[in-house]
Amino acid sequence: MIDALIRQNRAFAVYRLPDENRLHFIGQQADPVHVFSTVESLSKQSGFVIAPFRVSDTCPIVLIEADEDSVFELPDVIAASGKNANIKEEPSSDYRSRFDVFTQALTNKSFEKLVLSRRLTIPRKDEFSPENVFYRACKRYIRSYVYLFHTPQTGTWLGSTPEVLLSGKENQWQTVALAGTQPLRNGQLPSAWNEKNRREQQLVSDYIRNCLLSFDVCPEEKGPYTIQAGELAHLKTDFRFSLPGNQTLGELLNVLHPTPAVCGLPKEKAFRFITDNEGYDRRYYSGFIGRLHPKEQTDLYVNLRCMQIKADRLALYAGGGLVASSDLAEEWMETEDKLLTMLRIIE
Repeated sequence: MIDALIRQNRAFAVYRLPDENRLHFIGQQADPVHVFSTVESLSKQSGFVIAPFRVSDTCPIVLIEADEDSVFELPDVIAASGKNANIKEEPSSDYRSRFDVFTQALTNKSFEKLVLSRRLTIPRKDEFSPENVFYRACKRYIRSYVYLFHTPQTGTWLGSTPEVLLSGKENQWQTVALAGTQPLRNGQLPSAWNEKNRREQQLVSDYIRNCLLSFDVCPEEKGPYTIQAGELAHLKTDFRFSLPGNQTLGELLNVLHPTPAVCGLPKEKAFRFITDNEGYDRRYYSGFIGRLHPKEQTDLYVNLRCMQIKADRLALYAGGGLVASSDLAEEWMETEDKLLTMLRIIE
């Protein structure tokens, strides 16, 4: 059914929340999807939101309204083994040059943090099925938010992300700071984190706390603590808070997005630096996605560990946070590890 909807160029989204076995489907067929040019416009809206890292005429914010809204059980499929996924040990020349540009700006103290991402493009095989890959991702990545969406404006995207941007309903909400990455150790969570990762986590936590305080919100905090996302570990801090009235959700989302976990600090200056120096358009990678329904339940996630599915190729995305002390080889391997999240389910 899902592959057929893509061929028909229908607007839909199917997703599975962390630690659930149920799939949620939202489809729209009666009218064109709504498009917006600002995050603030999402106040008082309901539907499935697809927001890019940088809004443009060719990459707008899209809202799928629910003509069809259903829940069904995850089919009994075999999780991907990932045996055919490979890691490239040496950084590419393009990544080396951009890493030098980014770290020079950090060394000059123009920024506290910058996020450098990259895109890996691979051929799409004839037998590739977005529906089957989505089911395999659901089976493999139990603790992550797994999604597949398609609209005429965005094309087809699939991903598995651990990072909540905003979740809750009525006046009870939560968000997280997720920064710092390292591989699992023999399948287990690491017991120690280096100063670079702790510093990166602290910068993101401080930013989110200040964002909430600007709305006269005093959050309850838990963390940082270590979590697992696929074969990776991250540092995470939870923020829970009350937000009287939902009319400011669009304004709050605009302040939170993009978080320093995918952008940098100072935020606006880092955003401009990335768009000028990263060398490609992230499009919906490192934007945010998910269901927006203030009175019932909102679950919005940062779009990480994802791929864009095209007719003849797949574009996979990954990035990492840089500070002045970042090491080229370590940062390259972090992006390689993150790309494996999608490579392991493609096989």
